[in-house]
Amino acid sequence: MIKKGKKTKGVVKGAPSGFVVSLLVHAAAFLLAGMLVVFTVHQKEETKFVPPKPVDRPKMKLKKPKVKVKKTAKPKPTTRIVTKVKRASMPDIQLPEMSGMADGLVGDIGGFELLPDLQQMTVFGGGQTIGNDFVGTFYDFKRDRAGRPIPMSDVQFVDAMIKFNSSGWKPSSISRYYRSPNKRYATSFMMPPIRSSVAPTAFNEADTIGYAWMVHYKGKLVYPEDIKFRFWGMGDDILAVRVNGEIVLNACWEDNNRGTYLIGGKWVSNATKNRQFYMGNNLAWGGDWIELKAGEPVDMEVIVGEVPGGTFCSMLTVEVEDAEYENNRQSRGIFPMFKTAETTHDLADAILEHLVPGEADVFKGPIFRDYLVPENTNTAVVAEQEAEAPEPGAEEEPSKMRLWTLNNGKTVEAEYITKIGNDVVLRSAKGKQVKVPVAEVSAEDIDYIQISNPPKFSVDFLRSSKQVFIETTPYLNETPPRVLEWTFGAKLKQENSMAYDHELKVEYYAFGQQYLDADKYKLLDHQVAHFTPTAENKRAFRMEGKRAVQLMDYDLMDHRRGMRVAESLVLVTDVRGEIVAYNSTANWLYDNLETLQERQVGQFLDKSCERVYPTGPKPTRY
Repeated sequence: MIKKGKKTKGVVKGAPSGFVVSLLVHAAAFLLAGMLVVFTVHQKEETKFVPPKPVDRPKMKLKKPKVKVKKTAKPKPTTRIVTKVKRASMPDIQLPEMSGMADGLVGDIGGFELLPDLQQMTVFGGGQTIGNDFVGTFYDFKRDRAGRPIPMSDVQFVDAMIKFNSSGWKPSSISRYYRSPNKRYATSFMMPPIRSSVAPTAFNEADTIGYAWMVHYKGKLVYPEDIKFRFWGMGDDILAVRVNGEIVLNACWEDNNRGTYLIGGKWVSNATKNRQFYMGNNLAWGGDWIELKAGEPVDMEVIVGEVPGGTFCSMLTVEVEDAEYENNRQSRGIFPMFKTAETTHDLADAILEHLVPGEADVFKGPIFRDYLVPENTNTAVVAEQEAEAPEPGAEEEPSKMRLWTLNNGKTVEAEYITKIGNDVVLRSAKGKQVKVPVAEVSAEDIDYIQISNPPKFSVDFLRSSKQVFIETTPYLNETPPRVLEWTFGAKLKQENSMAYDHELKVEYYAFGQQYLDADKYKLLDHQVAHFTPTAENKRAFRMEGKRAVQLMDYDLMDHRRGMRVAESLVLVTDVRGEIVAYNSTANWLYDNLETLQERQVGQFLDKSCERVYPTGPKPTRY
């Protein structure tokens, strides 16, 4: 008997087997193709960019252009007016206005604005970073974190600083105290003996009395070559340095009553000749030897501060192993100050005004950054490049010939000589002088005649001052420094009623004079204003000072410090740039006007108006 077998089911119900097989074959082919495509995409090597070879391009040596302009005959010196037009001795240049000369700004105690500009250079740093500087944060322990006054004695402040040191210099340990939002970016820590109110003013905290404050700097210590060195420094009252979290110098003031030296912890110096020579107003401390590997940066922190107020000092210098240094009056090497950039002229001014010569070198020595610079070069001491030689005829007066148009339509080329009554005197190209009635020339010519005949002006100075005293400490029995707040200005008055409908520019310059050196001056203020003499303003103008300049007068380390107001200069120029009137308290200012116009507010100068460095105090401790 034959058995019936079971019927085999197809792959897909209801579909022929051949069709299904064909479908599977095609699906497999598509799947394989897709895998090949994906594999190819993922395995494709990315195109690599090959930079072109560098091309050596010749560098152009830029030179500072200097245009020489031939001076016309100068009017006789006068303290009132000039009756003769004088051509400006250089192109019309408006100098930048002073934006702040605080107690410690642009040369420290020379004078300052009530609201200093943080862009100005101070011994505490500048208002802008250059990348390889130390960022300074100012703390006032007499205020809480919201800025409200709190009780704070000198001993309490020292205790708070000791706690800060034991915490590993953590800002959180002093977070209850006021922290200024204004930062300073320092490339050095060279603060010779100055008033303790310098720091608050430098950080735009002028209302802060100059005691119980601290500045904490943080940055990187790096050098392009292997180097072994140590710090030498002196702090009145606080100067301590940490490298990689370890104290390497504690140069805080030794005061057994207040315990200020304990601010730096239990670190003790083992440097030879430690505490054997003066730096600032006390003996210097030496630090531990530090070895840096080429180009490897390490963390570095510096704290400076003041405990009871009065005099403040914080000076940090460097001694490189096996380096030779010139000896000073104390028969020890003049160590260079620690720095991370070349010393600019502005910073040198701020330091040298208070630095005893020979106690530190502000220009030479290593620059702690990750690239080398030519040895013994500095932006402050590099001589100016030679000026390009003027082209032939560059000093000749420009031609004064112009085309005059008469009412009858005729024109004549001639030079204007003068105006007599209702006639204008002209000189033709052949040298012949002719008189032409003013009524017969064009309106444009009449305007030219008016500009060429500016009226006479009386020029007077406006100077006012008031005396104030700045409290620096409640703990020391000393007289607060006397401060005079000065404002400068000028007053002009046209001496006749002739019409002159053209704008005039008025400038005044105010100068201070060093007590330490009567031959050194500082440009304290420079203001510029414009006015047009009209019947409405009674052809008069009063130029008021826009800021108060403060000048201190005090004794420090047996020397009178500060400045006195010295000279003033007022210039009045017309639209042609020619000086039509001036008043000067010193002939040398006007005689060297071209050089003077190159100076900026805060710079020191001599009687030739060339820029110079200020004179520092003489030593009193040795």
